[in-house]
Amino acid sequence: MERRTITPRPDWQRTVEEQGIVYPLTRHPDGSLRPYWDESAHYVFSLPEVEALEETVEELHAMCLAAAGHLVEHGRLADLGITDPRVAAAVTESWHRRAELPSLYGRFDLHYDGTGPAKMLEYNADTPTSLVEAASAQWFWMEERFPGADQWNSLHERLVDTWRRQAGLLPPGPLHFAHSSADELGEDLMTVAYLKETAEQAGLDTDWLSMEEIGWDTLSGRFVDNRLKFIRAIFKLYPWEWLTTDEFAGHVLDTLDNGGGTGSTLWIEPAWKMLLSNKALLAILWELYPGHPSLLPAYLDGPRELAATTGYAAKPLLGREGEGVTLHPPGSPAPPASGDTCCYQALAPLPVFDGNHVVLGAWVVGDEAAGLGIRESSGLITDSYARFLPHVIL
Repeated sequence: MERRTITPRPDWQRTVEEQGIVYPLTRHPDGSLRPYWDESAHYVFSLPEVEALEETVEELHAMCLAAAGHLVEHGRLADLGITDPRVAAAVTESWHRRAELPSLYGRFDLHYDGTGPAKMLEYNADTPTSLVEAASAQWFWMEERFPGADQWNSLHERLVDTWRRQAGLLPPGPLHFAHSSADELGEDLMTVAYLKETAEQAGLDTDWLSMEEIGWDTLSGRFVDNRLKFIRAIFKLYPWEWLTTDEFAGHVLDTLDNGGGTGSTLWIEPAWKMLLSNKALLAILWELYPGHPSLLPAYLDGPRELAATTGYAAKPLLGREGEGVTLHPPGSPAPPASGDTCCYQALAPLPVFDGNHVVLGAWVVGDEAAGLGIRESSGLITDSYARFLPHVIL
């Protein structure tokens, strides 16, 4: 694994915008605009490195599924903060019927510097983004800058294939795609638009709208789109913890199609993905697989020995983009109490390449490792100011 600088392509911003990255720049707190898509450098991997990463990702995914099963079978959803009996019942039924429910993708965030086993930092298997740049833009960049090279990137093909294989699980009618109109940058919009395109290439009939446009028909007791047509199936880039707590949460649970044919709306990702996109999963994994080389010690009841040994990161169970994460070196004073329930994970400072802190985003599609995206940050927490850099296998 090596970071190499390179001259950006002429008119690179227009190029990547045409490829779906309508958010190539990020506005920083000082008002300046700096590249989010950053092709002034790239990462180079050897094939054995990528093969080892691929093996690790598939092993971690299998371990996460086993941990999800453990949580359900032992009635431990409260460890994830899922205390509403109706939500817990929906998640449990969804898990038991998972073979009947379409499920698409997820993204592991990994600590890796090329010298040892990759370590899992977290898993977003409900609403992961940075997909368009990983699946599309960096592939086109490679074909233009390094023709004849390769890339860990079968995302597009696997997405299309997964939709095609799961088409029989969908009810009749169009598959709706939805994002929140509160997304000002356009990242959620373009992620959903890209996934809609992959579904169409798989032969599915699709439609789309924003989450805010979804209506409730009081006469039929069903969700409808902006043309008053019933929504039988919908892919939503909208977290389940919002879907089960907002104004229409009761209707979602009343009409939830968990594969048994008794509900009216099938949501993708399914409700059981709440088991994987919760930081409490990190502690459950460490409990089930203590000492595993690709896991970091993690606990729910406090940092334990980590406070004096490695230090720890306190992660809110449902935070995204580094929101709410605090870092505590060994021996640092205990943080003030907050209202957030946290997972306490051993501190593993991100690897530094040329002064940049690097995290690998490894994708899973249809239960198989499918590709890699790389983000760099100026600080130790990968937040909304991180940059995306392409990679090649040489």
